[in-house]
Amino acid sequence: MSKLGALVAAALVAVACSGTPAAAVQHSPTPVSGGLGNGLIAYVDSSAGVGVLDPATGRTRIVAPIARAQFRVLGPVWGPAPGVDHPVIYFTLHDDRTPERRNTPGVVPWDWLFRVDPFAGTIQPVAASLDQLSEGPIGLVANTHYLAMSYGCCTSYEVDALDLTKSRTPVKALTRPPAEPALFTEGIAPDDSGLIAVRGAGTGAWYWLNADAGVLEPFPISPGPDDGPIAISPDGTMAAVALSSQGALLEPINSGLPIASPTPTGSASPVATTSTKPTPKGPNKGPKTVNSRLPHPDALAFSPDGAQLAMAVNLEIELYKTGAPDGPPAGHFLSNVTGLAWSAAMPTVTFADVKASPGPQAMVDALLAATKLPAAADTPANRPITMVYLWQFDSSKPSPIATITDATAAVLAKYPPLAAGVVYHHWAPGDTWAFLGGCYRYRVVITGSIAPVAATIGLAGSDLCSAAKASPT
Repeated sequence: MSKLGALVAAALVAVACSGTPAAAVQHSPTPVSGGLGNGLIAYVDSSAGVGVLDPATGRTRIVAPIARAQFRVLGPVWGPAPGVDHPVIYFTLHDDRTPERRNTPGVVPWDWLFRVDPFAGTIQPVAASLDQLSEGPIGLVANTHYLAMSYGCCTSYEVDALDLTKSRTPVKALTRPPAEPALFTEGIAPDDSGLIAVRGAGTGAWYWLNADAGVLEPFPISPGPDDGPIAISPDGTMAAVALSSQGALLEPINSGLPIASPTPTGSASPVATTSTKPTPKGPNKGPKTVNSRLPHPDALAFSPDGAQLAMAVNLEIELYKTGAPDGPPAGHFLSNVTGLAWSAAMPTVTFADVKASPGPQAMVDALLAATKLPAAADTPANRPITMVYLWQFDSSKPSPIATITDATAAVLAKYPPLAAGVVYHHWAPGDTWAFLGGCYRYRVVITGSIAPVAATIGLAGSDLCSAAKASPT
């Protein structure tokens, strides 16, 4: 055993023998020389993938390589992850390769939500959803509590959200037309707030969508019906609004003010709520324009101290000092950039600690392979009568679902299946974001036109988490 391994083992034994739960052991992170006190800027390079930029030095590294012109990537955003003491990167991916048709080969267009840890060099699928109607989600936003996005097509955009504070939770629809209005996600309040800035798809009116209470709240500023997205400073006192033209606008905002007169978004009853965040104190500057000669910015983000604003515009990253007058940027970085997000300070890690992940394509292609119809069922005569039965189970513990071999009446009565069906030469679940990552696995039985064929699949692979736990360490 290595010296480091012996020290770790000794520490674990000491914790186990002390009777103190491991979760109660506190570790105080120590800043390191060259630590990222000003955070990292995550970005999407349309020709290379998802990368990170050190704004202090200009150094960059691709952390999730993605094949050029084959996928549409949205984001990135920073957020927490289970068991990790630093923020990680989330982004969505839409498979833009030629879709299959009844008589032609191709892919099934899936949307994916991925999580990349740029310091571990790992990438994990969070969720996947069949999407034959759109180019994928839009308006991806996140803070330390929620990740949210608009999902759908045309006039039926719903707002979907993921609670990042929970390790095993589905992506849920906060609003879903026609029962609720169609809304575009444009920004989010900082820290652990549940307030998501949204704009009405038909009216252009702005609101807070309160993810905790399920209601619409009045918005404290008045962007135009064609403005957005917006970024809010870490202290919640300043908003940067992407104007429809002429750059961006900095203006005061108070995301901690009491909120009154909420509007129900659906079945939720009107509930007047008050933000738990304290009212920010100190002067707010603005409103003022940030480089009025620019076209519409694609994305905006504040530095951890709020002293700088980064914008993705003209396919590059531009940095501005928030206290500077209207004018050119203080710095330019990169090219082919379509999105960005600025992390919190990370003084305990350095840019040298950044590692590249393998990227998402292997997992995307693995799902296509796992959901392909058996050859005997994939015929013009058999596809219309082929039945697909799908169940979800947590593979970290024993489940009778893992051994289902046929969709008998007794099995269906005891274990109601998820919605699923044939999609040309593949099969897919019918619900939005039905596939989840982590330890979730899915048992599928394909029958009707052929003798029952059963298999287990998962976004993270077919190996069960319980099997990994049973392996010797």
